[in-house]
Amino acid sequence: MSDSPIASNGNGNGKRRRLLLVIAAVFVIAGIAWLALWWFVFSLREVTDDAYVNGNQVIVSSQIPGTVVTILADDTQRVDAGQVLVKLDPTDSDLALAKAQSALAQAVRQVRQQTQMAGQYDAVIAAQRENLARAQADLKRREPLLAEHAVAPEEVAHARQAVADAQAALDAATRQSAAAHALVDGTTVADNALVQQARAAYREAWVNDHRNAIVAPISGYVAQRSVQVGSRVQPGAPLLTIVPLHDLWVDANFKESQLAHIRIGQTARVHADVYGGDVTYDAHVEGLAAGTGGAFALLPAQNASGNWIKVVQRVPVRIAIDPKQLEKHPLRVGLSTEVTVDTHDRNGSVLAQQPASKAVAQTSVYSADFAAADKAADAIVKANLAR
Repeated sequence: MSDSPIASNGNGNGKRRRLLLVIAAVFVIAGIAWLALWWFVFSLREVTDDAYVNGNQVIVSSQIPGTVVTILADDTQRVDAGQVLVKLDPTDSDLALAKAQSALAQAVRQVRQQTQMAGQYDAVIAAQRENLARAQADLKRREPLLAEHAVAPEEVAHARQAVADAQAALDAATRQSAAAHALVDGTTVADNALVQQARAAYREAWVNDHRNAIVAPISGYVAQRSVQVGSRVQPGAPLLTIVPLHDLWVDANFKESQLAHIRIGQTARVHADVYGGDVTYDAHVEGLAAGTGGAFALLPAQNASGNWIKVVQRVPVRIAIDPKQLEKHPLRVGLSTEVTVDTHDRNGSVLAQQPASKAVAQTSVYSADFAAADKAADAIVKANLAR
């Protein structure tokens, strides 16, 4: 006998029920898996693709006015700290240096002359004291003779006048000696104020002369070169920019609703669009900005206006990149990235608790100027001192 219709319908309903139960179970398991994934993974990280590579852009400018005669670096080229980038016409500064050199030599010789004159006035004082002693002795011999009418009164009067004149001459010599010694006492020729003033002027002229060679304050790559040969440049005018690509970071602009669990020191991953997903940078949160991007914009939003619409604000978060990875996979300022911050560890602080203990950036390429200028000034002073 063949199966009855009732039995066939019972078997079909059973299969459909089991299929529906399996499908429902799959969805439940998927939902639980997704909930667990969100709870243990996605809820413990913050992601943004509004993140861009940033770095220092060091503007190179001249410290003195001048005319450009040579350009030694161009866009995209690498330069090292202290390397000469631009040279200015040295004619004016060479003349100023020559004048300052002559003035310093003259000042040394003038102080030497003043020292000798002080000694000369000392000798004059000794001579005037002898003259006064002789005049006083002559008067002393003549005054007793006046009572005996052995000498004429006019002769005694002349003797008294001679004593007064000798005393006045001694007083004048003493004052002249004091004035001469006031210029040279308590100091050597090299340390005299007149020499030091001329020395300072020479150092200034020397430094200005050597600043005709404009050097790179740091190592990096040249960008935005605007200087041209023949241009007349002024102090502070931008000539070119140096970007140190070994010291870059990422400014990740997180929404204000994403900042609740972001802390300084949390680990992060950075993917740059230039490398796609092939390169992952190890990074960490270095700090959070003191305000939103809109607060520091050139034209900040006027939220007090009548036509106000709430806009979700973003706060720049600085992400520090591993320097070794940055050296292996170089980036450029302005490149787009995607940043993922792991917020598992929420024990860190939101704001820096201690002030900076070291320089953010520094250069030593200018520190040698005065050392060399002092050496040159010492040579001039020594050459003009008495042998």
